Amino acid sequence: MATSVEVQFKGWTKPGPIPPGALGNGPVVEPGESLDAISGHYRIFQAIDGHRFSSDDVLTAWYGTQGCPSAGTVLDLGSGIGTVGMIAAWRLPHARFVTVEAQPQSVRLARKSAAWNGLTGRYELRQGDLRDPSILRPDELFDLILGSPPYFPLGSGVESEHPQKLACRFELRGTVADYAATAARHLAPGGVFACVFPIRPADQHERVRMAARSAGLAIQRMRPVILREGDDPLLGLFLMNRAVDLPERLREGPWIEPPLVIRRADGSIHPEYSVVKLSFGFPP
Repeated sequence: MATSVEVQFKGWTKPGPIPPGALGNGPVVEPGESLDAISGHYRIFQAIDGHRFSSDDVLTAWYGTQGCPSAGTVLDLGSGIGTVGMIAAWRLPHARFVTVEAQPQSVRLARKSAAWNGLTGRYELRQGDLRDPSILRPDELFDLILGSPPYFPLGSGVESEHPQKLACRFELRGTVADYAATAARHLAPGGVFACVFPIRPADQHERVRMAARSAGLAIQRMRPVILREGDDPLLGLFLMNRAVDLPERLREGPWIEPPLVIRRADGSIHPEYSVVKLSFGFPP
């Protein structure tokens, strides 16, 4: 058993709790898998040739926990391999989590990661389709609901032959409207739904706005994301509440924040994004 844990990485000191996996008491990496850093000492199991976590996932977790920092109950919809939920769990150490994911391979990997990170006592994984009303009881309400929906209808782009990758990009099991509708049904009073979705081209931005309206949600704030300095914003981070939970003046449109720039023109990490990464325990 390991008795010490490396806390330094390229001049950065890792923050946060030491999980059992870091002490040699967690699941092991199997053939075809990797075990990769996400938050502080937390790690995540990923398929080498399958879906792997992206900036969409980490930004969803960051923005959602920024928008609801006192959440005691959290729901992660379409949770995949667990990146969004586990980063949020690192940032919300006293919250209880429920995750919903349809793909057995992704649930298996997320279950291993939850055990490695010492989360099993407060992290419930459910396998099923988020559109299935039986996957969540009507009385299950959450302070914070997170989602990183797929963006593209089937037939609208090059489709991967790998089922795990395909479902993360293409709308096999629901659209952003399904995510919003499910979130609206399960938000606690005053609760927050956070998601990421493209804002380019313009019809994609309109899809998320229509999804919110149809579900009875109001987008209270939005932050555009620029992948490289000088480019137009490609993604948007959204925080929504049930419209009935907001004063009328806040139901008409979001406060649009200044864009978050991921990389400078020379390809280096933008200084603000370095600080954002530090806030969820990732090397800057």
